[in-house]
Amino acid sequence: MLWRVASRLKARFEEKRLERRWASLRAAGMHIGKDVLLPASTFIDTSHCFLISIGDHTGLGPECLILAHDAQMDEFLDIARIGRVIIHESCHIGARTTILAGVEIGPRTIVGANSVITKSLPPDSVCAGNPCKVICSLDEYLARHRERLAQRPSFDYARYDINALTPERRAELVPRRGRWRRLHHRRPLGGAGGPGRDPAHGRGIGRVGRPHDDEGRSLARSPLGPFRRAAVRACRSP
Repeated sequence: MLWRVASRLKARFEEKRLERRWASLRAAGMHIGKDVLLPASTFIDTSHCFLISIGDHTGLGPECLILAHDAQMDEFLDIARIGRVIIHESCHIGARTTILAGVEIGPRTIVGANSVITKSLPPDSVCAGNPCKVICSLDEYLARHRERLAQRPSFDYARYDINALTPERRAELVPRRGRWRRLHHRRPLGGAGGPGRDPAHGRGIGRVGRPHDDEGRSLARSPLGPFRRAAVRACRSP
């Protein structure tokens, strides 16, 4: 009982701390849109945060870096370079991605984990690498996965979430001969025009393990705990 009370108190403390952090960044001029997933581990260039803009329905993985200035030449030239960073709506940035100054990421762009974004990226694209480059278009990426979905088994996340998982269901999820298995989420992690909200794209993955029905009601508790949910609440527009 005591550990549950302590866990709830800690979760509320983390939530309030996140709210204060994002509120202070907004007050300093940084734009954070609605329904943005910005984890506590995100590094923000606080000294130049007024040059950073994150659009609605955008999600960042853990430990991403967003830089709006470059002072590497300061030791030799006594000067630093600054530049705007614009992340448009419905983008998905993979874990540990570094975004450098002077970069614009177009709407509905997916960026792979551990990428280093040194130049602007076009909309509706899938990009990855160091330096980050376009791999394919968003339509090509989704078509490829739709083809795989038709060939491989899928599982409803509400029944196969960690909180509802039985030994029998766990055995069903174990891939055979290295094949992928897919959990079917019912709500997109995108925004307007992104996967699931654009009829051309169909339904996409769910927001951080929180499956919803067609009316947006939660079907299962997030296995990632209260801290990720706190990040989502803290980043909502005031």
